[in-house]
Amino acid sequence: MTIYHIDPVAKPRQTRADKWKKRACVLKYRAYKDEIRLRKVQVPEGNAHITFVVQMPASWSNKKRDVMSGQRHQQVPDVDNFHKGLLDAVFLEDCRVWDHRITKLWGEAGAIIVQDIKEPA
Repeated sequence: MTIYHIDPVAKPRQTRADKWKKRACVLKYRAYKDEIRLRKVQVPEGNAHITFVVQMPASWSNKKRDVMSGQRHQQVPDVDNFHKGLLDAVFLEDCRVWDHRITKLWGEAGAIIVQDIKEPA
């Protein structure tokens, strides 16, 4: 298991104009991809379980934080947008990926956890 202490960012829907427009969501996504590459995040092409830990909002009470820590994150952004953002940063051609299990959870700090899954016999 490898833990990368990086706040996950979902891939935004982009248009051609985003090549010159400076939308905040696109700039944040580009910075995320740069950080992924800088830290040399490794993701196998298959037999992997990837967990995205989403940081809880600072506005939440301590009671709510205690209850929600480690619980399922069932809000937007969707799990597939987190996954796509990670794959686009790690792989030149993400068509090589054939088997990933994806989970998103609430946590005190953002992180990406990559675990190997035993290959089926």
